[in-house]
Parts: sequence; structure tokens; C-alpha cells
Amino acid sequence: MPEKTRRNPKQARSQATVDAILEATFHILETEGHAKLTTNRISERAGVSIGTLYQYFSDREAILAAMGEREAEAIRQEITRIMIEQPEGGARPVIQALMNGLQGSVETRIVLGDALIRARGEQVISDHHNAFLESVKEREELSFSFGREAAFVLTHTVVCLLRAAAAEPELALEAGPLEDELVLLIESYLAALTVRAQKKVAN
Repeated sequence: MPEKTRRNPKQARSQATVDAILEATFHILETEGHAKLTTNRISERAGVSIGTLYQYFSDREAILAAMGEREAEAIRQEITRIMIEQPEGGARPVIQALMNGLQGSVETRIVLGDALIRARGEQVISDHHNAFLESVKEREELSFSFGREAAFVLTHTVVCLLRAAAAEPELALEAGPLEDELVLLIESYLAALTVRAQKKVAN
């Protein structure tokens, strides 16, 4: 391994400490809930001193934002993988990835997503937007140009609707039917975009 890419022992220990803090936070969120999450509880669970924890994170919110960033990046990578490996899979696998995340309960994912949005603002949704466009640009059946407005509608619709569903638990929306409706929405829109593009070519 080239010297410039080799992680030295200090770097490895630092990464291990960060990983332990994030894993401890995830465990507490899953087993005890957000209300029980404190930096003292996290440091205890991670097996590090509170002083060590604060060397890496300024507060609980910073820890949650870092976890949210990891989750968002993992989902972007998963969507790209789906688009490459399942080109005929339609919108459902992508929507399932957005709905289900890669790990953790719905409650945990909401906490992490909210923390990331507080830390980075709506840039988070823009990142999903750019990742989707990057993943579909080589798809032959979608080789026409979306246009900025159509691309915006495509990439923001599901994320924003899922955020709205999470913010309105009193609606008691069921995951299966909601998934079906989102698939219908996106696939119908994609079909309409294709027809419109074909008409433009014909004219």
C-alpha cells in the first residue's frame, strides 16, 4: 500500500473511536429512544470518556448529524447501485431504498434525517437530486434530457412526500400502500416524460 494512503495507528484509533461513538448512539436510539440520548450516556455505552467524545463532536446534535450524513451517503450509493444493476427494475427498488433506509427503525431514521437537515439545510435534498441524475444519465431509455424542472420534480417528489408522511403520523399511512402510490406516481411521470420527448423528436 502506498505510504500516502496507509492509515497510521493514530488515525486508525481515531476512526475506531468515532465508529464506537456512532454505534453507541445508534444502539441507544434503537433500544431506548431519542429522549434517553445524552452525551454522557453515549460515552458510557461507547466505552470512552466524555472528554474524548468532545474531542470529536461538539454535542449530541453533531453526533446525530454525522450519523445522518453516513446514512444519506449510503442511500445515495445504494440508489446508484440499484440503477446500474437493476436497469429494468423500475422505480420501486429506488423508492424502497428511500423508504426503508439501510438500517434502523423509522423513528431512528427520522431523528437522523432531521438532524442532518438542521445541520446542512435543504442541501441534503439537493444531494439526492444530483445523485439520482448522475445514476440515470447512462440509462438508454431515459437518454432524453429531463430539463431542470422535470428533474426537480422527479428527484424531490418522493423525498418530500416521505418527509411529510413522517411529520404526520396521525394519518396512520401504511407503508405498503404508500409505496405502491409513490411507484405509480413516479413511473407514470417517467412514462409521460418519455412520450413527450418522443413527440418532440417526431415534430
